[in-house]
Amino acid sequence: MSAPPHADSPPTAPDTRQPPATPAEPSCADTVPTIGVSHNAPDTAPGAAKSNGWMPMAGTRPRDAVDAILTQWQRERPDLDCTPMAPIGRLKRCAALLEARIEAGLAPFGLTLWEFDMLATLRRAGAPFRLSPTALFSTLMVTSGTMTHRLKQLEKRGLIGRLPNPDDARSLLVQLTPQGLALIDRAVATHVDNERQMLAALPAGMVHALDEALSVWLRVLENGQQQR
Repeated sequence: MSAPPHADSPPTAPDTRQPPATPAEPSCADTVPTIGVSHNAPDTAPGAAKSNGWMPMAGTRPRDAVDAILTQWQRERPDLDCTPMAPIGRLKRCAALLEARIEAGLAPFGLTLWEFDMLATLRRAGAPFRLSPTALFSTLMVTSGTMTHRLKQLEKRGLIGRLPNPDDARSLLVQLTPQGLALIDRAVATHVDNERQMLAALPAGMVHALDEALSVWLRVLENGQQQR
C-alpha cells in the first residue's frame, strides 16, 4: 500500500493554464482587398446591390487601375453591383495599351495601325491581292466615307491602286501595288513578333484559355449586332 500524503503537504492546485492560441491565418485583406460583395458573406448588406454570382479575384493578385476604380464605385454607390466593370474595363485598358505598342512596332515601316490593317486585309486575300471597297470596309468595320478617305491616302503613297470592276462598272476594285505588297510582307513579320512578345508574360495555358473565352464572347457580341 502507498503511504498517505503527509499532513503538512498543501493540496495540489488544479492546472488552469490555457493551451497556446493557434495563430490566425492571414486574411486576403492583408494583401489586396476583395472588390465587391464577399462570397463568404451570408447576406447582402442592406441597400447593397446583389451580385450576379461572379466576383473579381482581386484578393489573389496585385491591385491594378481597375481595382481602384471599382473600390471608388463601391464606396460611392454601394447600392450598385459594379462587377461587370472589371472585365470590360480591363479589356478596354488592355486594348489601349496594346494599340500603343502595335503602333510603335509599325512606326519603322511608316505605317499607322489603320494603314497596316488595310494593307494586311488585301494581302491575306491572296493573289492578285484585290478586293472591292465594300468588302474592305465590311472587314475593317469602318464607314464607307472613312474608307474612301483612307484609300486616297494609300493611293497617293503608291501602296494601292484602283482599277475597274469587271462585274460592276459603277465601282472600282482596290489592289496592292508591288510596293505595297513588299511593304506589308516586311511589316507583318515584325508585327507578329511584336504580338508574340506582348503575350510572352502569360503562360501558354492562360493564353489559350483567354483566346477561347474571347472567341465565345466575340460570337455572342457579333450575333447580337446582327440581330439589331
